Amino acid sequence: MSETDKVFAGTIPDVYDDYLVPLIFETYAVDLARRVASLEPKSVLETAAGSGVVTRALAPLLSDNANYSVTDLNQPMLDRASRRQPADNRIEWRQADALNLPFDEETFDVICCQFGVMFFPDKVAGYRCALRTLRKGGKFIFNVWDRIEENLFADSVTRTASTVFPDDPPLFLARTPHGYHDVTLIESELDAAGFRSVKVHTIASQSRADSPRVPAVAYCQGTPLRNELEARDPSKIEEVTNRATADLEQRFGSGPVSAKIQGHVIIATK
Repeated sequence: MSETDKVFAGTIPDVYDDYLVPLIFETYAVDLARRVASLEPKSVLETAAGSGVVTRALAPLLSDNANYSVTDLNQPMLDRASRRQPADNRIEWRQADALNLPFDEETFDVICCQFGVMFFPDKVAGYRCALRTLRKGGKFIFNVWDRIEENLFADSVTRTASTVFPDDPPLFLARTPHGYHDVTLIESELDAAGFRSVKVHTIASQSRADSPRVPAVAYCQGTPLRNELEARDPSKIEEVTNRATADLEQRFGSGPVSAKIQGHVIIATK
């Protein structure tokens, strides 16, 4: 994973939240929030919270006396999340690295992470850190995207970007968000970290947008794919976005569009 894969800064947080969150994240955020809330936890940690889509879904479902720590590595994303969240004295916002959590052992009943573990440079170390801060019997609930071929908008945009830079294709989406989809590997790494049981659920859904332009902007300008495009030729960001729009329109239509998305939900128990 490139160092730029973890950088969500500049205009990315706003475009990410305005375009990408409703496009692909909201459905899975609601699912994750319901799974966490069903356990009636008193203390919850969210890692890699991004712009707060899970936080907005989960906070209303927690009890009035629950404690909810919301963290992310990127302060600009956390700033965006906190601005969008209604005032809530149960929530603590804190910049934190999921591989070096600043919390005591056995602090949380549940840890959740929406589409974040793919960015961990050392997955087992990240899982061990989560295990350390969970109470006995606690749950680590997270999701990951399935392979890019099962996520059609992302696959289409990646193919388009590769035609613009054929000698050095920008493969952020395939490499990182969709690069950690092997459930057998995930189970083995959770086992190596010390979790005693792991359950996996695969969930397919539909990504919907008002026009092909929406997913084109979402992926090209609201993810670290933008960092890759800028590194190659900053003048071509709009060109890639326009080409992606045209290719998406050719494949999915010119009006409201929809396409398959698919991810895995993992529930690991300490």
